[in-house]
Amino acid sequence: MITRIYEENPNPREVRQVASALRDGKVAIIPTDTLYAFVCGIEHRQAVDVIARMKGYNIKQAKYALMCASLSQASEYLRPLDKPTFALLRQCLPGPFTFILEANGNVPRTYQNANRTIGIRVPSNEVARAIIEDVGTPLVCTSVRPLGDSGDEPEQYTDPELIHERFGRQVHVVVDGGLATDEVSTVIDCTADFVITRQGKGIVEI
Repeated sequence: MITRIYEENPNPREVRQVASALRDGKVAIIPTDTLYAFVCGIEHRQAVDVIARMKGYNIKQAKYALMCASLSQASEYLRPLDKPTFALLRQCLPGPFTFILEANGNVPRTYQNANRTIGIRVPSNEVARAIIEDVGTPLVCTSVRPLGDSGDEPEQYTDPELIHERFGRQVHVVVDGGLATDEVSTVIDCTADFVITRQGKGIVEI
């Protein structure tokens, strides 16, 4: 199934339908401020395994991020932030960044890295944030571009119609939010010092 939700004014009924499916353990593909993303509810491990297979992850070694509606919601899943880290997040979010931060006990160990960290995203996309707000908890997320993809045909992962052709039978719904950028998020590791480990769409001076 594919459903169109306009970022300028997301339709509440359509947002509720997608959020309800995610609460029920379904997998969806939604727009972000970078690539489209596979998402599912944080408590649904079977859905996470489905995403891992589509992504090409080894399930036991997969790395995910939590996509949140706001920095306030994200803070419920993190150890207390020091002032410089909080200031950096306030400066950058919502935006095309993934921050690696120390997880607290609200994050299942399944999603934590070996050093008990987790990636956090708060996208500047109204459709994504509206869906997350309706779900009521962050979503486990990863981009729709499979591991090892050469990037030679970026439209496969930026055009929702082509995304639906490829993945529509494996997910409950593809949310058509229009053409996406083919850029990934910028990843910043905040666990020791501020280190940009992947330069993507987000630009910030550290």
